[in-house]
Amino acid sequence: MIGIGTIVNTGAVIAGGILGILFKKGLSQRFQDTIMQAIGLAVIFIGISGTLEKMLAVDGGALTSGGTMMCAVSLTLGAVLGEWMNIEKRFVKFGDWLRKKSGREKDSKFIDGFVMTTLTICVGAMAVIGPLQDGLAGNPSMLYTKALLDGIIVAIFAAAFGVGAIFSAIPLFLFQGSITLLARGIQVFLTTPMIDNMSMIGSMLIFCVGVNMIFPVKIKVANMLPSLIVVILYTAWIG
Repeated sequence: MIGIGTIVNTGAVIAGGILGILFKKGLSQRFQDTIMQAIGLAVIFIGISGTLEKMLAVDGGALTSGGTMMCAVSLTLGAVLGEWMNIEKRFVKFGDWLRKKSGREKDSKFIDGFVMTTLTICVGAMAVIGPLQDGLAGNPSMLYTKALLDGIIVAIFAAAFGVGAIFSAIPLFLFQGSITLLARGIQVFLTTPMIDNMSMIGSMLIFCVGVNMIFPVKIKVANMLPSLIVVILYTAWIG
């Protein structure tokens, strides 16, 4: 059944979040703070590894890098567009609405948990390629793999941030479900270089999520999401 991959992925996020909440109840604040730092460190290196995988190449026995100009242009223009649309504020408002509807008004970590978890599981190549494969060929195998990974990630996020992490299942379902439904139309425009470059930018954004979790600096990651669209247009232009 087309779309089953996203359904399974969404279910894994919810299940993982519930397990994380149960685990969180047995932890003191000291342990929760340390776990959040550990998650942040892991997310940073996930972002670094994903970026370097696409940026570095071996040419004639020498290690070379590429795409630096593309990254600079895409992130800068994407950030300007995101700031103009104020995506970060809209994410926060939606998170606050969910917090009120779920009766968690006093939960100070709800919004951070929702936003950071959403960005981590929705930004990346698998979140695009998986639904495309499901929609075009009825092959949900990549989304099954992503479901396992996301379940673990959300369990850890929920242990650190609480219930807000579980609500990331909503934007995940809407985002991946939309790609699955529109797969045939989207596939015409996406080339392999576009997907690779989008994956690199996505990994950079994941890195920023990790930085926000560890350091007091606040990077408006959501406002950089248009970079994923800009990089596709940039790749088409230079191609």
